[in-house]
Amino acid sequence: MDDRRLARRVRVLELYSAVSTCVLLVLALTAFRRQPGRARFTEMDVERINVVEPDGKLRMVIANRPRSIGPIYKGKEFGYKGGNRPGIIFFNDEGSENGGLGFSGARGTDGTYRASSQLAFDQYDSDQILYLSYTDQNGVRRTGLTVADRAEANIFDLVQARDSLQKLPASPARDSALQALVAPRNGVPLMAQRVFLGRDPAKSAVVNLSDPQGKPRLRLVVDSTGRARVEFLGADGRVTYSLPDSARR
Repeated sequence: MDDRRLARRVRVLELYSAVSTCVLLVLALTAFRRQPGRARFTEMDVERINVVEPDGKLRMVIANRPRSIGPIYKGKEFGYKGGNRPGIIFFNDEGSENGGLGFSGARGTDGTYRASSQLAFDQYDSDQILYLSYTDQNGVRRTGLTVADRAEANIFDLVQARDSLQKLPASPARDSALQALVAPRNGVPLMAQRVFLGRDPAKSAVVNLSDPQGKPRLRLVVDSTGRARVEFLGADGRVTYSLPDSARR
């Protein structure tokens, strides 16, 4: 091999080495800038997204109606099946549902419509105790913020017991057991609305403050005509004192 051919091959190898080095450098810089396991999308269509912890427990589910999930307690399904709750469902550290955001609305073939939206947060091992909601049945609307009390009753055990009783043949004994299941626990109702702040179906702006049994005892109202009043109520629901009409009743 003469010196000229050898020199030409050396130059080719040098060029190859330089190009390879540049390519590797570009790839290294690109990999350095882009975080591993992270992707960026400008737009994406999806029917369901599961946000999970490293151990696989659900933390949040975003889904359309058909792919929405039913209630889940500590990773176990119970109650009713999914497919009817489009929106977002939240889960606590144990993989139990503890609130969510749901919404719906449609007009029927008869021309009437129904719509609703709700952002809710659940009591531990129970059901919702704080929620912002809107319901509308063809123009009859109720919108507001609710704060509730709930008895210390595990929702999973409660639903399991209810479902078992409902599978039994109808009888006075079964009906009695079902009534006992929803009875107060140590005098505390399974659910009692304590505070409501919002707009009622009568188009009044209201603040209702209720006792531990869920009975309204103080009400602030500005009705649909703009008239304002404050009402004090007894346990039977009757107004005992009101302002500006301060005469006792």
